[in-house]
Amino acid sequence: MRLFRSFLVEQTDPDRFYTDVADDTVALITRHEQLDGRTVLDVGAGQEQFAPRFVARGARYLAVDIERGALRTGPDAGAVVGRGEQLPFADDAVDVVMSNNVMEHVPDRGALLDEMLRVVRPDGLVFVSYTAWYGPWGGHETSPWHLVGGHRARRRYERRHGRPPKNRFGETMHAVTVREGLGMAHRSDVEILQVAPRYFPEWADVVLRVPGLRELVTWNLMLVLRRR
Repeated sequence: MRLFRSFLVEQTDPDRFYTDVADDTVALITRHEQLDGRTVLDVGAGQEQFAPRFVARGARYLAVDIERGALRTGPDAGAVVGRGEQLPFADDAVDVVMSNNVMEHVPDRGALLDEMLRVVRPDGLVFVSYTAWYGPWGGHETSPWHLVGGHRARRRYERRHGRPPKNRFGETMHAVTVREGLGMAHRSDVEILQVAPRYFPEWADVVLRVPGLRELVTWNLMLVLRRR
């Protein structure tokens, strides 16, 4: 419930939202991988709340983002300008690689996941979490009108506000379904550790077994994978 309430104020109180998401991400990753002494790469990192929480757990935190101005990691953390689809790191370079709310902003999600798996060491952890398109917040600030079409929702937003939305459908935001994420996770070079609708209690994981329903009610899909 805490995460859900924070999600509702992402636009108006981003510090609260990203602080709660950062704490939750640490908790979810440490279920499967200890952070002390590990190198963690955060792909699409634009939020300053993440670095201090990972550093406090003993991790070496590195952030990569396409926009230099978004890289506000603070002390004791590294930052690199780069694209998720072409990560500027060597093979097997990190112990944990993660992306939070990034997949919906990348046109080629398969290339992003390929790169994340390339740079993580064998037996390393991959954590992915993204906003599902057909969920209530799939269109971000254009929701719920995205459900009648992303371009239509964008035009409506521009008429009402006199400016384009920050997340522009077809440019900086794309329709990523739950089905696509589940398909990406089923590959021979990974072990699936956890797949869940994030922000939901664990007993609600069953919704992912129901096509159609899972698209409408899954606000955010989480994938936790281990590279073979």
